[in-house]
Amino acid sequence: MQTVLQKKLPFDVSKKKPLPAITALEPSEWLITDDAYAGQMNERVRLIENKRHEVLALDRTAYKAADELLDLALAFLPNLPGFTRTKSHVQCPDGRTVDIKITDPLATLGRVFQNDFCIMQKQGDEHVLTGAILCFPASWSLSEKFMHPLTVIHEPVPEYDDNITKRVQRLFDGIKSDRPLWRFNALNYTNPELFQPRTRYNRREIPPAGEGNFFRSERQTLLRLPNTQAVVFGIHTFVLANT
Repeated sequence: MQTVLQKKLPFDVSKKKPLPAITALEPSEWLITDDAYAGQMNERVRLIENKRHEVLALDRTAYKAADELLDLALAFLPNLPGFTRTKSHVQCPDGRTVDIKITDPLATLGRVFQNDFCIMQKQGDEHVLTGAILCFPASWSLSEKFMHPLTVIHEPVPEYDDNITKRVQRLFDGIKSDRPLWRFNALNYTNPELFQPRTRYNRREIPPAGEGNFFRSERQTLLRLPNTQAVVFGIHTFVLANT
């Protein structure tokens, strides 16, 4: 296993707020890259090619949303350094050339961006996970959460009581397409591996504060797609050595 670490975080984790800890995000900062781009993308490509069924899922109800997400993300590329796009491919900062496959939108996204993307669509009273490219799960499983609503997705998280769950659902309902949001988490890990899927029956042991060898943080973004109205939950993963 190749250890891929960032040198620093682009935000201050000491300023953590109570859940759901959501803050407004400048639209031009929706997606980012960092010093671990090449290493993380090497791992992402490996996972998509060798473990596709574990890192990618797309329900037929989310096809249009996935297409819209790909178009939106590719249109965002001028905001990021080192990318060149033509009609048929993207030249990435690490020297790779990625073909734009409109028939495989989530895999294309996963090969271009450091972000993971989860598509959440309103079904009844709740938003349901109907599609995702999830290469770097932090102790959860895409197969276990796919096609389930927010209440089930957050089931193993003790902090997400009924009150928080209802607030999160109201938050999803109120997201505007031109006003993305973001939050972060902060976790101690003994293992720096990026791909760490776990089920609700196989929870990880959480090391005491300050005792994990690695610090893992996710920059999580929320964006509403203007046409399909799906909400995109984005995850940019950072792993640093604890010093």
